[in-house]
Amino acid sequence: MAEHLEAWRGAFRAFGANPKKTPCSVEALWKRVQKDGEMPAIDPVVDLYNALSIRFGACFGGEDLDRYVGLPRLVLARGDEGFDTVRDGAPAIEQPNAGEVVWRDDRGVTCRRWNWRQCKRTALSRESRNLWFIIDRLPPMPLAELDRAGQELAEGLAHLSPGMIYTARLIEPGL
Repeated sequence: MAEHLEAWRGAFRAFGANPKKTPCSVEALWKRVQKDGEMPAIDPVVDLYNALSIRFGACFGGEDLDRYVGLPRLVLARGDEGFDTVRDGAPAIEQPNAGEVVWRDDRGVTCRRWNWRQCKRTALSRESRNLWFIIDRLPPMPLAELDRAGQELAEGLAHLSPGMIYTARLIEPGL
């Protein structure tokens, strides 16, 4: 996993983020496990992809696709987009830094610093019916390992929701 984490640290530094202050999602999970001796339980779906994230050393995320406006896309932020979050227990709107890698839709940023923090608007809930998952990969993770991670996610979700229907797609740069 050390090589995967170093690749993410380098990517974060490349767009101006300090990976010590804002680590990628898998590193943040790994630090929690090291500190607490276990992963925090959130709900079965999130617990599944968090466990797979640690196992594969990859950044997994899950979102409510029905709450998206337009298609999700990975872009460089302009710096004026809205990102809805919670600060000190109250709803707040932040803006990403210009040049920051973000996931967004037509309404605003859905995940800051590539996979660091998800917005509240598209977060999964018990009412979510159309779920969208992303597994972010950087070399040295081979595509075959990414495929295995996706298969294990699909198998785990099928166990949690028998009869579910899913499609998988590899999104590559420039597509």
